[in-house]
Amino acid sequence: MGQIFAGGNVAGAELRGTSQQKWVGMAEGSRKDLGAFYITSNSKYVVICESAIDAISCFIIHPDCIAISTAGATPNPAWLSHLVNRNMKIFCGFDADETGDRAAKIMLRQYPQIKRLRPDKHDWNEELKSIKQNLS
Repeated sequence: MGQIFAGGNVAGAELRGTSQQKWVGMAEGSRKDLGAFYITSNSKYVVICESAIDAISCFIIHPDCIAISTAGATPNPAWLSHLVNRNMKIFCGFDADETGDRAAKIMLRQYPQIKRLRPDKHDWNEELKSIKQNLS
């Protein structure tokens, strides 16, 4: 579960099944339009991901970023313009599939200063699993 924060307050939660049957969703009453799940430390740039698990995985691969989830391939979340106006280096790290590529294209068209950082695998979680497997 990844909690969605808005101004330091919990505004919802992303859910993901971890059993044999895969599923994703939002906790009842979640307001992803109010905020986002994020993880950060010594941040030098931002990577926008499609889910909390992808943000966590992206952060493990790129520990000098702020990894933020849009809880779906949302090309223009309400908070994005505020982030862009802070003149931070921002990357769209949506999934490497038709939906992620389409949403990234819309985001980059609206915000030309954002660049695409496409995972080599389907998403950042698959990318992390691949890296871990190669280390074994």
